[in-house]
Amino acid sequence: MSTAGKQRVTVLGSTGSVGVSTLDVIARHPDRFEVFALSASTKVDELLAQCAQFAPRFAVMASADHAKLLDERMRQSGLATRVLAGPDALETIASHDDVHAVMAAIVGAAGLAPCLAAARAGKRLLLANKEALVVGGELFMRTVREGGATLLPIDSEHSAIFQSLPEDPATWARRIDKIILTASGGPFRTRDPLTLGSVTPDQACAHPNWVMGRKISVDSATMMNKALEVIEACHLFQVEPGQIEVVIHPQSVVHSMVQFTDASVIAQLGTPDMRVPIAVGLAWPERIESGAGRLDFRQMGALTFDAPDPALFPGLELAWQSLRAAPGTTAVLNAANEIAVEAFLDRRLRFDRIHAVNLETLEAVAPSKLASLADLVALDAEARAAANASVLRFAA
Repeated sequence: MSTAGKQRVTVLGSTGSVGVSTLDVIARHPDRFEVFALSASTKVDELLAQCAQFAPRFAVMASADHAKLLDERMRQSGLATRVLAGPDALETIASHDDVHAVMAAIVGAAGLAPCLAAARAGKRLLLANKEALVVGGELFMRTVREGGATLLPIDSEHSAIFQSLPEDPATWARRIDKIILTASGGPFRTRDPLTLGSVTPDQACAHPNWVMGRKISVDSATMMNKALEVIEACHLFQVEPGQIEVVIHPQSVVHSMVQFTDASVIAQLGTPDMRVPIAVGLAWPERIESGAGRLDFRQMGALTFDAPDPALFPGLELAWQSLRAAPGTTAVLNAANEIAVEAFLDRRLRFDRIHAVNLETLEAVAPSKLASLADLVALDAEARAAANASVLRFAA
């Protein structure tokens, strides 16, 4: 803690939905938290407004051009925040000696390096970037252990699992029978699979329950987000792929469950509001006000659970296939999916061909031994090149 008794927090990806929700929770507790640094990719105006409200020491933009623009507007506004640019700056604000906690909310593989930097520096790492585990895998978990970092999951599903487990991770292996990840099913869970070719980006991003960025909204529509969460859960909770099950739960009230060896099931319930898992991560092991609405069980109605339809969500099974394949295969899957989703959002690829690009890339790229971040970066680049070639073949 700082001399004022506050946690200094770096928010990586502060202008995205998770970053904005994080700042909302922080603003509710000025006696507990202060913002040390913020980062954004391209949203200069939004980051400027956040700096005006929270007065961080540093603000980081992805490119030098955006950083120059932000710095000019910062000076015009009379703000003292220092502006930095690029990947090295992200690692700096994630590992700085004056930082206590890091919210890792950068979407995609770009968030891996600053996550590793925070882990090496022993920070409280609030992980909303699932790709850090999907891509980084054992390298990331080993860095967390060696750095003495505290890793707290922020995805609503993984936070639910974390909250349902005993506090001592040493007991998890002998207690867990299986983990049950819930999925809303997204906007197309009742749609005829034969009509998916006509889906537009706006339709895919219209999630019925959650407010999210466009990339993760598309992943929810394909259920690739759940495939990535299966991979993430294996690393976070030290379970085998066969110990993870996915069920469709359209109401998004039960955020996930743990079935224990005695057959009892413990679940975490709440409104579909990311401020709840964020508040858990910021305050753990305490509880603080999140700003989310309360459940009213008298008004809730029925809660339903169904098996995912493989015709609607063919990409879901790729999680288990990748986990059982050579190390690094999950990184290939993630890279392929990022390229495919980008192509769909740019209207260069039909929605129903995202899975085809992912599958073809997995077949084209064979990972070798991965010992370092440089190895992962090279594999990621190889997979992206293969996926881009696949997109051209499947282009709409």
